[in-house]
Amino acid sequence: MFDQKTIMALGYYVYMLKDPRDDKPFYVGKGCGNRVFQHVDDALNNPHVNTDKFDKIREIDASGNVVQHLIVYHGLQTAREAFQIECVLIDTLNNLGYNLTNAVVGHDANQKGIMTTDEIKRLYNATPLTSMGTDCVIININGQYNRSMGGNAIYQATKGCWRMNANRIKNVKYVLSEYRGLIVEVFEVERWYTMPRQYVSGKNKGKTYNGWCFDGHMASNVIRDLYINKSIAHTKTKGQANPITYFL
Repeated sequence: MFDQKTIMALGYYVYMLKDPRDDKPFYVGKGCGNRVFQHVDDALNNPHVNTDKFDKIREIDASGNVVQHLIVYHGLQTAREAFQIECVLIDTLNNLGYNLTNAVVGHDANQKGIMTTDEIKRLYNATPLTSMGTDCVIININGQYNRSMGGNAIYQATKGCWRMNANRIKNVKYVLSEYRGLIVEVFEVERWYTMPRQYVSGKNKGKTYNGWCFDGHMASNVIRDLYINKSIAHTKTKGQANPITYFL
């Protein structure tokens, strides 16, 4: 723990937790005081609470190692400054393939995080999508898609499996792929089907549920032109976790 003199000098700061077994960061956070140490205490003192972060900490502890605490930047005057640096770190490290255990992406990452120059052009020239057909659904692929995956990657990231409303599925003919607030592709569904999938975190970790997947193909240009490169950033709320949008 930090003493009071150190806490006063630190101000707001941004930190990383690293796994000493591979020397890789697995969590980025921001805070003040002794916030950086709280995660290990919470993970070890609350064994019935399961998250990706807590599971990683317990794995490290069980292996006889100790989580490494790194202060990335300190002396910040406001929490807002810490938020911004945290966002940049989370977005950059995830983009480089570190797969952090942070439950949500960094602050404002969807609107201001790493993008190609073409994505920047689309973002600031895109017209808002204000309505869509009742036979459409939007699926957010931020967590599944990486630009380095190559051609067909958007389709593979979009096709499933997803937790979806079974009653709505039968009416869905088109799937709109959303990445960072933009509709990047539109697919016409040939068939919907279910596949077993396990929860990977939370209280249901390890339990199985039926996820919805689809087979399909790129929609016709007539349909694509209605939605492609349109923005739904105006519909987003901070902390929004559900990747499925049935209506605007």
